[in-house]
Amino acid sequence: MKKRTLLIALLSVFSAPYATAQVTNKPLRIIVAFAPGGPVDAMARTIAEPLGKSLGRTVIVENKPGASGAIGAGEVLKSEADGSVMWLTSVGAAAINPALFPKLTYNMQRDFTPVSLVANNVEVFVANEKNPAKDAKEFIANAKAKKEPTPIGSSGKGSIPHLALVQLEQSTGADLLHVPFNGMAPALNNLLGGQVDGFFADVPAVMAQIKGGRVKALGMASKTRHPLLPDVKTFEELGFKSVDTNNWYGMFASAKTSPEVIKQLNRAVQQAVADPTANAKMTQSGAEPKSSTPEELGAILKADTEKWAQVIKSRNITGDE
Repeated sequence: MKKRTLLIALLSVFSAPYATAQVTNKPLRIIVAFAPGGPVDAMARTIAEPLGKSLGRTVIVENKPGASGAIGAGEVLKSEADGSVMWLTSVGAAAINPALFPKLTYNMQRDFTPVSLVANNVEVFVANEKNPAKDAKEFIANAKAKKEPTPIGSSGKGSIPHLALVQLEQSTGADLLHVPFNGMAPALNNLLGGQVDGFFADVPAVMAQIKGGRVKALGMASKTRHPLLPDVKTFEELGFKSVDTNNWYGMFASAKTSPEVIKQLNRAVQQAVADPTANAKMTQSGAEPKSSTPEELGAILKADTEKWAQVIKSRNITGDE
């Protein structure tokens, strides 16, 4: 009996370091590289509670805005790679920044490992309610009839709305003037004020204004129509190809994190995204709840990095002022 007790004690001692390396009881920090109140921040706070339940741990959302996502990325990389920190980011900081900033302080392939998608966010092209166009096809026809370029806003140079605008120009041959703003809120205010004629936006960012009749949705930059905007045709339905964007949100961890911990985090994120309350909240906002395997997110990251690099290089767009 004593020998058996000793054996169990020895096994516990030798297995403890392995168990600690695989599983941590520390609170999970979700790093958001944007200020509080934005769509990525809202997504993080939506899944924080169900994620905590899945892991049996406290989940804390921390906002680390600045440097186009680099500050948030750096916070993850300087933290211990034990599954206690994840980075929730939109496609911009993950797949666009590498082509936009030649001296980027992080490398997605080297420094990070994918955990899971959280949501898809397609872009909708909107115009002021007073605009005479009933859809994007009419909007482009009216733009081509003008002598001056048509001003189109965006949330910033190199952003998904900016790159969607480039796709629209390349697809239609219309003369569109890019007017970048520092975020979606000022872009929307200038659209309502008539300073710009239209812009692309994530559906959740403008759903309230569309429902309230302050702006009109003219076209979806996606392969299919949006369930909350079933009457709005896709650009391909309107005759314009290759205007297709997806501002997905995904979870990443340090590349030094063990595969077993990544599997655990992936399972927890998938369960959180499937949580009925969180899922309904995301859907009602206009986002598409969507989890994935780490491998699936890795493939999406690779494809979008290549896709957006081509668009950026075609116009010599840089993130530097």
